[in-house]
Amino acid sequence: MIMKTMKRLAVFLLLGTLLTGAACAETLSLTGTVEAGVSIPVYAPIGGTVDSVSAEAGMRLKAGETLFSYRTEKVYAAEDGTVTGVFAKAGDDAEQVTERYGADLYIEGALRYTVSASTSKAYSSVATTFVHTGEHVYLLCRGDTTRKGEGIIAAVEGTDYTVLVTEGDFIPGDTVSIFRDSSYTENQRVGRGNISRVSPTAVTGTGAVARVAVADGQQVKRGDLLMETLSGTFDGYEMTGTDVTAVEEGVITSVSVEPGQAVTKGDVVAQIAPLSGMRVEAAISADDRKSLKAGDKVTLELEADESRSFEGTVRYITEIPEEETEEVTYKAIIDFTPDEHVVFGMTVVVTAGENDATMDAGE
Repeated sequence: MIMKTMKRLAVFLLLGTLLTGAACAETLSLTGTVEAGVSIPVYAPIGGTVDSVSAEAGMRLKAGETLFSYRTEKVYAAEDGTVTGVFAKAGDDAEQVTERYGADLYIEGALRYTVSASTSKAYSSVATTFVHTGEHVYLLCRGDTTRKGEGIIAAVEGTDYTVLVTEGDFIPGDTVSIFRDSSYTENQRVGRGNISRVSPTAVTGTGAVARVAVADGQQVKRGDLLMETLSGTFDGYEMTGTDVTAVEEGVITSVSVEPGQAVTKGDVVAQIAPLSGMRVEAAISADDRKSLKAGDKVTLELEADESRSFEGTVRYITEIPEEETEEVTYKAIIDFTPDEHVVFGMTVVVTAGENDATMDAGE
């Protein structure tokens, strides 16, 4: 009786050992590291000078955040007036716009009229046939005396001179008599001339238009910013403003520009490791390699925070052993979806076959 009992116990122990061994054999545990699957170059979309750099190696940027900004050539208003005919927009080639429309935009100045005058029609006296640059004069329309105004003599050449009309409304083509006094006294008449409209001032730039700072009909003062341009052309690259931004969320691995540096279109200005390419790389021995294959599901557990785990999928296992290792090992590449707590370089415990082993042991 005792012998039979001992034999049964031995059988149970043997079975338990075999089951435990089978479970352990089917559970694979590896140590891996969160790595960047790819590093994407960021190219300068256009030539120009770098104004400021916002990104540094190691920074995590969201899509749309600034990598660096260009220093622009700024075009300012040369006079007070009203903006009219804004033909350029961000992304345009400023010179092509000028070729088509005569300018990128126009400004109608506060001075709307000029008079091309001559002293040949002045009152016959020495004083009235000799005018001076900067002299203030009074204008009276010959065809309609309700149209009157004032002006300043801007240029004199022999008996001809030009008057800038500072006050009054006229019709281009009006003939006006010009006087030294506001009473239009005949013996104070210094000439006669024809009204012309002052052409709007053409505003032009070179390179690509990065930003237009004004709108049609807007009032501006001398020195106000009108637009900003960059050297080169965008060639279809859609960009407004002067910032180059990250196209997707990732970590900056390198930055190769600095403030004041000139770049040309196509220069690599930074490298970014997108979070969408984040993966786990784990070393696996030649023996364990037989237990894992592409497509297998695994569990990933952060060594720094064991409460956080993720499901991963083996993408592939390298066919060539890793170099400079004491043992023959291969690399298992595992895809997973990280959260905000996962960063590159974290150590991860990879467990494979745990569910199958538990199920077999239970059976």
